[in-house]
Amino acid sequence: MNEYILRRKQTLLWSGVGLVLLVLLYVLSPVLTPFMLGMALAYILVPGVNMLVTLKLPRWLAVSIMFFLLFAIILGVLLIVIPLVRKEVGLAIEQLPGWVAQYNINLAPRLNQLFGVSAEIDILKIREMLQDAITGTDSLTTTIITYAKSSGSAVIFFFVNLLITPVVLVYLLFDWDKFILSIREVIPRRYLDGTLSVFHDIDRLLSSFLRGQILVMLILAVYYSVGLSLAGFESAIPIGVLTGMLVFIPYLGVTFGLLLAILSALLQFDNYYGLISVAIVYGLGQILEGMVLTPKIMGERIGLHPLVIIFALFVFGQIFGFFGVLMALPISAALSVLIRRVYGQYRRSDFYKT
Repeated sequence: MNEYILRRKQTLLWSGVGLVLLVLLYVLSPVLTPFMLGMALAYILVPGVNMLVTLKLPRWLAVSIMFFLLFAIILGVLLIVIPLVRKEVGLAIEQLPGWVAQYNINLAPRLNQLFGVSAEIDILKIREMLQDAITGTDSLTTTIITYAKSSGSAVIFFFVNLLITPVVLVYLLFDWDKFILSIREVIPRRYLDGTLSVFHDIDRLLSSFLRGQILVMLILAVYYSVGLSLAGFESAIPIGVLTGMLVFIPYLGVTFGLLLAILSALLQFDNYYGLISVAIVYGLGQILEGMVLTPKIMGERIGLHPLVIIFALFVFGQIFGFFGVLMALPISAALSVLIRRVYGQYRRSDFYKT
């Protein structure tokens, strides 16, 4: 009986600790974001650092190589995204008058007859707004300066986070083993084996998830690039590579790539051929990803229902912003290990059996 009461008190204690940690995570989320991002990147890069160290390279050199490799990848993605978006939007601005004229002639009168409202579009106002957004006229510059003055602390905080993240990453890459050892020393000895077993399961799940995700990204980047090239798209390779690389952001990545492909189709083709090609390429791509690549490569390693994934995206996005969206799936996968362990203990408990 005394043992049962002791276990119950321990359960209540750890439940209280967990609740307090969740509240602290929510309250301190703006401060914790760069540190969590640094930890996530360190977790990805540490195997590469350790591999270079085993090749007799000094750890500082191994850390430098992996850090600059990550920097080169991020810079490469930006060099693909920024010119592509500017080019497509710039061409859209040039062709916008023709699109709006066709709309005002063919569709606006029908909408007026059906709903009794004026549905015509003023092309001059729209073009002026888009031109400000793309070329950066004085009015847009004035707006940005005014916003920066009114929310200077937020802007400063954003740039401080950008500076903190690489610093945290470098320190963790140098002292990752010490960091893991310090966490291990904090764990009560009676719970050490069980906790390490949970950490091992989480590490194995996340490692498998990352390897599978990278392979899926590469396959889809090649598929979308080849598919759009065969369809005759001039921007096939940038759009295809970008779509494949953004697959790691569930739902949002492929949506962004699809919007770019649709915009490219509207700009390049005068008929419905481009839109039909985009529908076929991206439709088959979703079938390939959802029914072949994810089940065969990723398997059931994560075991999360699509509704759970969508819910996790909203929750982590609300708490940690864009970084939360990126980390929603791996964090949810790690939490699923804990939930399965707790559920297994619940099924074996006397409370469940009696």
